[in-house]
Amino acid sequence: MRKKNGIKNDLLDLDIGTLSSHLWEAANILRGPVDAADFKTYIFPLLFFKRLSDVYDEEFSFALRESDGDLEYAGFPENHRFQVPENCHWTDIRAKSINIGHALQSSMRAIEQANPDTLHGIFGDAQWTNKERLSDALLKDLIEHFSSLSLGNEQCKTDILGQAYEYLIKKFADLTNRKAGEFYTPRSVVALMVRMLAPKAGETIYDPACGTGGMLLEALHYVKEHGGNENLMLGKLFGQEKNLTTSSIARMNLFLHGAEDFHIERGDTLRMPAFYFGDNLAVFDCVIANPPFSLEKWGDDIWISDPYGRNFAGLPPSKSGDFAWVQHMIRSMAFKTGRMAVVLPHGVLFRMSKEGEIRRKLIEMDILDAVIGLGQNIFYGTGLAPCVLVFRDSKPKNRSRKVLFIDASKEFKTGRAQNELLPEHVENIHRWYEGYQDVEGNCRVVTIDEILENDCNLNIPRYVEPVIEEESMTIDEAIANLRESLQAAYAAEDRLKELLKREGLPA
Repeated sequence: MRKKNGIKNDLLDLDIGTLSSHLWEAANILRGPVDAADFKTYIFPLLFFKRLSDVYDEEFSFALRESDGDLEYAGFPENHRFQVPENCHWTDIRAKSINIGHALQSSMRAIEQANPDTLHGIFGDAQWTNKERLSDALLKDLIEHFSSLSLGNEQCKTDILGQAYEYLIKKFADLTNRKAGEFYTPRSVVALMVRMLAPKAGETIYDPACGTGGMLLEALHYVKEHGGNENLMLGKLFGQEKNLTTSSIARMNLFLHGAEDFHIERGDTLRMPAFYFGDNLAVFDCVIANPPFSLEKWGDDIWISDPYGRNFAGLPPSKSGDFAWVQHMIRSMAFKTGRMAVVLPHGVLFRMSKEGEIRRKLIEMDILDAVIGLGQNIFYGTGLAPCVLVFRDSKPKNRSRKVLFIDASKEFKTGRAQNELLPEHVENIHRWYEGYQDVEGNCRVVTIDEILENDCNLNIPRYVEPVIEEESMTIDEAIANLRESLQAAYAAEDRLKELLKREGLPA
């Protein structure tokens, strides 16, 4: 029976700055032998392993006090949220001086097997035993660095740990920029999308391209922030992610933010959706996603006869899966309560041929609620300006056969490497969306009849004209300009008189 092995820690309470810096320093230990794009593959599993071990120790100590020192009782599975098998604790790894990678990998697999319903495959597929990349000396440094802080609940509150985790995700996104678009959506954009959907306690939320789980977490945060009972959200979060490492990070992210019960599945959503009932797709109250833009080889061969009827508006072109994601998400909306928000490239608004036909059918269904154009260079991996489409299974009567167009292309703060959507920009866009009325230069409510007359082209400049600002000046500036003009006119007159005089002509 394992006895609790405490780790000395001088800090009573970790703050976000201390923890964030500490985690970033851990990543820097890997710099050199490990490519920056792979930092997350190693750092996140170690962070989660350390957290599990420290929380296990806290639970063990509590049970020990509760039972007056009964070691057997303290080790009972029911006293622990997650099981940590014998010889698989963080301190067991810390005691190793050789073959550390092998010990790490064995311990992680054993923990996964001991928690099959919750932690299966959660540590990903990092090659811990590759000594050319991860020498014993490097891993020892990394383990000792993590060991200097306690990540149990007493010193490291869930909200602090969650914020630090998000900080690290963004730092890794900054490092890898172009590749980051595959797993990270700027949190301000996520906040905007969630605010427009306004999830309520007890409602189901689904992200078919969930990346690191940011949209699901923001939805959960929104519910809590608006006074919703978080217990009603147990089992209500659903996500699917194709990339193994990214799906594992999403699950760790949710656990470390304190989410108790959720469903994250790994797999190709367009080819093999994970959530269904019988022959039908599962449906959800809120559907939200930032799917990969214009994905090629997305599965059009399967969609020709899709068993879930997701080609209801037409088969998207093989070279762009944008409208495959849109149709999958629409099919995933619950009857009446269902609403969705999806980030897409601007091309979906006006590209013709197959996509034009799909657009027409969706518009005729009267489920498109809003088209929002965002600013350029806000997303990782692309300088292009994206758009957000909002759909509702059942629109309010006052929005029937209408679509709100919002031009938010100027709503951002210019940055050196990347532009940023600030809280005030999110507030402006959300206010326009909630108001659902014309605002000169920013948004306009357009009838479906007008859209049909435009051959279902949704390009925002067709409907929202920018305000042309006339240059204004003060009275003093106007007088100064007039004086300059008069002086220039007098000078020109003098030159003309001099020229006429030289030519012998009358002035």
